[in-house]
Amino acid sequence: MIKSFDIIKKKYRKNCDCHRRFNRMQYTGLNELREMFLSFFESKGHLRLKSFSLIPENDKSLLLINAGMSPLKSYFTGAEEPPRSRVTTCQKCIRTPDIDRVGKTARHGTYFEMLGNFSFGDYFKDDAIAWAWEFLTKVLGIPENLLWPSVYKDDDEAYAIWRDKCGVPEERIVRLGKEDNFWEHGSGPCGPCSEIYFDRGPKYGCGSPDCRPGCDCDRFMEIWNVVFSQFNNDGAGNYTELKQKNIDTGMGLERLACVMQGVDNLFEVDTVRRILDHVCEISGKKYGSAHENDVAIRVITDHIRSSVFLISDGVIPSNEGRGYVLRRIIRRAARFGKLIEIKGRFLYELCDLVINENKRAYPELAEKRDYIKRVLKAEEERFEQTLDGGLIILKSMLDGIGAEKKLSGENAFKLYDTYGFPIDLTKELCRESGIDIDENGFVLLMKEQKERARAARGGAAGWEGTNATFTAGMEKTDFVGYDALKLSYKTRVAAILSDGEPAEAISEGEGAVILEATPFYGESGGQVGDTGTITTPTAKLLVTDTKKTKNGVIIHHVTIEKGVVSVGDEALAAVCTERRDAIRRNHSAVHLLHAALRSVLGTHVEQAGSLVDEHRLRFDFKHFTAMTPDEIEKTENIVNKNILAGLAITTMETDPETAKKHGAMALFGEKYGKVVRMVKMGDVSAELCGGTHLDNTAKAGLFKIVSEAGIAAGIRRIEAVTGENVLRLIAEEKSEIAEAAKILKANSSAELVKRAQSVAAELSEAKKEIEALSVKLAAVSVSAYEAQLSDNGKFALLFADAGNDSTDRMRSSLDMLKDRHSSLVAVLYSVSPEESKIQFVAGCGKDAVKNGAHAGNILKKLSPIVGGGGGGRPDSAASGGKLPEKLPDAKKEFFSILG
Repeated sequence: MIKSFDIIKKKYRKNCDCHRRFNRMQYTGLNELREMFLSFFESKGHLRLKSFSLIPENDKSLLLINAGMSPLKSYFTGAEEPPRSRVTTCQKCIRTPDIDRVGKTARHGTYFEMLGNFSFGDYFKDDAIAWAWEFLTKVLGIPENLLWPSVYKDDDEAYAIWRDKCGVPEERIVRLGKEDNFWEHGSGPCGPCSEIYFDRGPKYGCGSPDCRPGCDCDRFMEIWNVVFSQFNNDGAGNYTELKQKNIDTGMGLERLACVMQGVDNLFEVDTVRRILDHVCEISGKKYGSAHENDVAIRVITDHIRSSVFLISDGVIPSNEGRGYVLRRIIRRAARFGKLIEIKGRFLYELCDLVINENKRAYPELAEKRDYIKRVLKAEEERFEQTLDGGLIILKSMLDGIGAEKKLSGENAFKLYDTYGFPIDLTKELCRESGIDIDENGFVLLMKEQKERARAARGGAAGWEGTNATFTAGMEKTDFVGYDALKLSYKTRVAAILSDGEPAEAISEGEGAVILEATPFYGESGGQVGDTGTITTPTAKLLVTDTKKTKNGVIIHHVTIEKGVVSVGDEALAAVCTERRDAIRRNHSAVHLLHAALRSVLGTHVEQAGSLVDEHRLRFDFKHFTAMTPDEIEKTENIVNKNILAGLAITTMETDPETAKKHGAMALFGEKYGKVVRMVKMGDVSAELCGGTHLDNTAKAGLFKIVSEAGIAAGIRRIEAVTGENVLRLIAEEKSEIAEAAKILKANSSAELVKRAQSVAAELSEAKKEIEALSVKLAAVSVSAYEAQLSDNGKFALLFADAGNDSTDRMRSSLDMLKDRHSSLVAVLYSVSPEESKIQFVAGCGKDAVKNGAHAGNILKKLSPIVGGGGGGRPDSAASGGKLPEKLPDAKKEFFSILG
């Protein structure tokens, strides 16, 4: 059963040596410690920020947030201005480099929380050290003589602060070298640090009289690290003082809880221990009774915590990136659940306890409870299917391994690529069986696969690269197309591109033109570029497409209809109104669709891409299962309801924070400037968007979903049409229905369903007749095969030509033979003369299997003779080959094996 706080407190008072010696330390729960820390630094003028998502924002150097300061890097580097010069956070973190060790020790885990207080050019060493000491000794009541600070060996300033201002005796201040007490990462800001260690007592020590922080034993546990970012490293080992000095601290919340609860490791901490105890309850295993059980219990306890937080932050199981990290830990936990005999799928139920333990600090967990459970359940179901099939195949591979005790890279890749069996699981299972893996061979095959995929996508450098040099240094084009589709004044031609090179003029063919100001929308944000015309005094240009570069230059791809256009010419620009209106209808519908999906499926839905043109809209979004017909219908109805409501569509330019206060959604991973454009549709939708829109939802006319499908793991795609395209779709479907009625000889579309049902019934009856005839034919074949049986006293043997029979027909014949002859061991084959292709099917009766016959092993020996391969179960197997002339040799080998 789950332990109460009182039981844990009693255990704490009994076991904690420091508690017996010092009554000032009081048992404190993990959730209480988090709040105490944040409140304390709020009282020191710090702004409390919510934990950032585990998915890094605008930081491609990290797969997942792995440290408390990681989301604040842009504040430290000066790339962004912090909301306040003093900040405090409790940051969710994931670290997976030691995932294989999780469970095997009680110290390793993948999920943890990091407490931190930060200064961006505000306070420095004096306050940072004093406040750390005050919090630990005054607020938490940790006895001073159990705390040992360490400083960088040359940092006399920090040493003096600890000694003179905090009153720490010199014998408890430890000077350590650069490896322990100097923080740097290549070139850039760096500096010394001061760590605070907690003395756990002699029973954890090595017995040496010189035991102190820096020793390899477990007596002194680091609980807080205060980094003084005061130097700049030029990369060559030269250090200069920074004008703006920063403070970056980190204290593991679980480690602090270990100290305050008198326990040895994170699995004993109150909120974690309750999860662990529940794992014991559902498995029927006792923690501490057997090493193998303890490993599994710890793996499940740690991994379910990580999984819940990752899913809540928008990670979906997949085969790459952070999605693969999530898939790996879910499947690892599920497998260890099977090892300790937990019945059925259990992680999706266990997540309730994780949510309840953490919802006080992270209320979004409770809000997303149903979604988190659905993702976990779906992944557990997928893994069961993968595991069952993969384990059988892996076992057969391992059974065939010789004295070298090594699984080939080819087999490991086959398990991964063909059967979806994770390489990490293959490695773990092989390691448990004492078998190595040719990892280099696996990596090489993976590399070849990626190169093939890259080649299939094509090697085009892309439009942006073609024009990057041409537009470098140009000023951003003045885009006026939100309000006007035709310039009422003359602009000028700023530049011309002909045959990929800058030109002063162009008189024929195709090229590209840049205007000082334009109403043409350049392709971006998923919206295609405009088309239309540009007219100069000497030329008329047809704009066939419009692109926008990263630096905001809008390039018009043109065909010269007549005349000559030159740099500096005055120009009139006019967008094709009909096409732009169709695009606007589709783009506004995308926003309404996004809002509707979040209403129907849940707030986890986030845009993952879009494409808007004059014909349709395409919307990609994060969701882990296919939408049901009912969900599609509900979504479509909500969009149409909001169109019919005639909601006003308004836009405003503001700063990102103000937009967020208005509820505006931003695209994840997008970098927004200081000024953003917010598009609102009544109270239904608010998004940051640079595209063109209607001024009222009613102008979208109608909305119809055409298709919904998966395009990647956890990514769905909806394609839909609006306005006149809906009418066109209805007309096409009406025509198709009429054609179908004609083919089925229905007098009208109203009779079509009845006629289709009638035809389906006729086909079903015909199928039954065909199956009956097939059984009769099989019976005839069986009689012919029985005439060829030979009995060696142990087995009834048959190696026979099945003529042109299909694989299914051969299997049916063998099933009938096995029913009649339980000692049967038979191989049937058919040969395709055109392709010189052989198909083997083998079968063994019940008694034959009991006496050692194995159909799969028989074909493993016969197939190589005819230039093929294959195998299967003891009672049934199939394989192939491509050397018909070797069939006599295969027949001889068959009787040799069994005779």
